Amino acid sequence: MRRAHAMRFGSEFAEDGVRFALWAPTAADVTLVVDGTDHPIPDVGEGWRRTVVPGVKAGARYGFRIDGDLVVPDPASRFQPDDVSAPSEVIDPNAYPWSDGEWTGRPWEEAVVYELHVGTATPEGTYAALERRLDDLVDLGVTAIELLPLADFKGTRNWGYDGVLPYAPDAAYGRPDELKHLIDTAHSKGLMVLIDCVYNHFGPAGNYLHAYAKTFFTERHQTPWGAGINFDGAESGPVVRDYFIENALYWLKEYHCDGIRFDAVHAILDDSETHFLAELGDTIRKTFPDRHVHLILENEANQARWLERDEKGQPILHNAQWADDLHHCWHVLLTGEDAGYYASFADKPVEHLARCLAEGFAYQGEPFPTLDNHPRGEPSAHLPPSAFVTFLQNHDQVGNRALGERLSHLADPKKLALARAGLLLAPQIPMLWMGEEWSASAPFLFFVDFAPDEELNKAVREGRRREFKSFAAFADDTSVIPDPTEAKTFEDSKIDWDEAETEPHRAIWADTRNLLQIRRQNVVPLSKSRFLGAKAEIPAPGVVDCIWRYEDGWLRFVVNVGDEEFSAAADGGQVIWSNSGSRQALQLPSWTGVFLIGGAQ
Repeated sequence: MRRAHAMRFGSEFAEDGVRFALWAPTAADVTLVVDGTDHPIPDVGEGWRRTVVPGVKAGARYGFRIDGDLVVPDPASRFQPDDVSAPSEVIDPNAYPWSDGEWTGRPWEEAVVYELHVGTATPEGTYAALERRLDDLVDLGVTAIELLPLADFKGTRNWGYDGVLPYAPDAAYGRPDELKHLIDTAHSKGLMVLIDCVYNHFGPAGNYLHAYAKTFFTERHQTPWGAGINFDGAESGPVVRDYFIENALYWLKEYHCDGIRFDAVHAILDDSETHFLAELGDTIRKTFPDRHVHLILENEANQARWLERDEKGQPILHNAQWADDLHHCWHVLLTGEDAGYYASFADKPVEHLARCLAEGFAYQGEPFPTLDNHPRGEPSAHLPPSAFVTFLQNHDQVGNRALGERLSHLADPKKLALARAGLLLAPQIPMLWMGEEWSASAPFLFFVDFAPDEELNKAVREGRRREFKSFAAFADDTSVIPDPTEAKTFEDSKIDWDEAETEPHRAIWADTRNLLQIRRQNVVPLSKSRFLGAKAEIPAPGVVDCIWRYEDGWLRFVVNVGDEEFSAAADGGQVIWSNSGSRQALQLPSWTGVFLIGGAQ
């Protein structure tokens, strides 16, 4: 089976050669350059330049000469073998022979997501090396891997959020066919593959759109990265929106991915009648009606509107949102930290935890202290638990710490074990951060590589240290903060899989595996039935009693994070997990919990 996504952007094979297309509305003159030879590329109207060059083969290198001087890569390049400023490579997407023709994905309720960074998930940092670890993840109980952004970025190391060519998977990890082979192999093992995509900004190096498509951006919208992307301007027409929608379709079709996580959608600013997120979700749903395609949002605004379900309980637009609120509750309880955004959860963490477990968002329109008490969020209690991706750690929550400490470096192991069970057995969609399953000792640090632009490297280095100077631990000495531009910072972030075979890591891995077996046998079948609602109570200080009801039964989580022992009635439920020491009664000492399951009533 061969797969290719046809689009009006970039290079496409035609009967008589390769068609090249560039939207360059603010360029006076554009010339196509293929393997060092100039070719005229006519203006065909509405800012488009388009031509077919006979005889061009896969592997040819090309770019666009703008106004007689600057040669830029294709903004829809499928591959950049020599980094973001070098010529693009013509790729024949039909060259890869897929073997997963019967694969249509897996239901969202079966998802156990494993978030990873390809460059640090293995010592080699390649697609091929990651492929060799897939069996370990399947054995653990993972059903989906989520790859941090692959879009081509400046240099050889980056988290991926500085990408500038969203159609070109970065060459640091391998060639496009190697990525396809990874996905193909994952599907053969029953693993879904999700990709993180960034549609809210471009990185600070290697973006040339300003040179020929100034209207791609607008000063009407300001983001943390400067002028916003012009999703709603008449001067950009539908081209800007189509550029990103086609990108999502490209990953889902040409790479046969099972879903996309959309980064920081609260920074996608759009005042048009139909918001970009609505058009994006609607287009994808209509394009792939017969596949399990999963769309996940990161959205600090807690907007339940994007997560609504139809009369059958299926997502209308997007499947789920990252549940930052629930993470913040657990983090405060586990570590006692109350600085920054944790302050908005440290006032009553148990109450916030209870609401998150039952309803998804802790803040559903209430004043949010971290935002100067501006209201945050929308009502979410009507949404099923599967509308929320939950986690105790992720790349942001670990990597944005000055020293990149994992939660296992900060929390008591017994308390962390309780939270792990709360994560993996609750009916929300759980996500693990790479290495979390055995409490890997390696940190995950912030790293970039903008060489040879030493000015930009210096700015990043100094900015990182300035950011943490206000913290008491670094007020007198920021030199202990690893230099994000040094190769060592990247190398130190790589996880060591051999560590999982040693204690205490082996016991943590076994516990994670056992919890996921319990989830697969008990929680997943229940969560596939119609959701009827949830309720959480606080029957004693530090105790949360939450019950989720489905058409086929109910699931109950009683957790005691207080200082006093608590006892409760089982109410006919069967205990599927407990760390209290007693399976006969709900006697819960401090920092213990129990999960019970019951039949339909």
